[in-house]
Amino acid sequence: MFLIIFANNQNEEKMKENGHKKPQRAVIMGASSGIGYALAQRLIAHGWMVGLAARRTQPLQQLQQQAPERCFYAPIDVTDAHAEAQLLALFQQMGGVDVYVHAAGIGWQNPTLVAEKELQTAETNAVGFIRMVGTAYRYFAKRHKGHIVCISSIAGTKGLGPAPAYSATKALQNTYLQALEQLACQQRLNLRFTDIRPGFVDTPLLTGTTQFPMLMPVERVAKSIEKAIRRQRHVCIIDWRWRVVTSLWRLIPNGLWRYVGRMLH
Repeated sequence: MFLIIFANNQNEEKMKENGHKKPQRAVIMGASSGIGYALAQRLIAHGWMVGLAARRTQPLQQLQQQAPERCFYAPIDVTDAHAEAQLLALFQQMGGVDVYVHAAGIGWQNPTLVAEKELQTAETNAVGFIRMVGTAYRYFAKRHKGHIVCISSIAGTKGLGPAPAYSATKALQNTYLQALEQLACQQRLNLRFTDIRPGFVDTPLLTGTTQFPMLMPVERVAKSIEKAIRRQRHVCIIDWRWRVVTSLWRLIPNGLWRYVGRMLH
């Protein structure tokens, strides 16, 4: 252990002598596909030290090959009771973490309310989300600094009839981050929170479903997310079209919103 710490200190001193900044360290939960995978590619390409986590390891291994000296990966299932310990082990393996990105999630259109789909969505997007984001919060709280970034969705703006559990769990994520931000302020912790709310993104999550309006390429969304992380944005709705749409949604009274669902079906 002493040798590892000594070697790390030596490397940091060499970087300072050469005028190089220590690379920022981020862990992406849900890096095996979709937005998480695309964001991981960007951070790796831009010199970050990146921890990759997901249930499937093959995509993580492919990402690691892009920069083996700066990439680490671990198989983690957010619904597993051991996920907290596995995440902390990944943090330790990287020598610490500056940014935690939660991109893990599932969802379906489920107008017939198939119970299995609704419960799986809640288990991953609600219980798993709280488990992992809570772990990151406690880790950063001990260090009095850190940045938690979560990929939620514009679906949390209002309840969407075709996807009840999905929109409900995304609303939970929005509110949970807001609550944690208030908690960090009360505890006088230097923690930052970024709630990323994309519109419809062309990812495997939407494969095989009906056509969605204003579908965005995942690479462009990942670019916007990286920018929001660097700027430590509070809430980032992607893109400008969806900012307009969600602003209009908020103006619709709940009594009328039920009828809007006919147009969304």
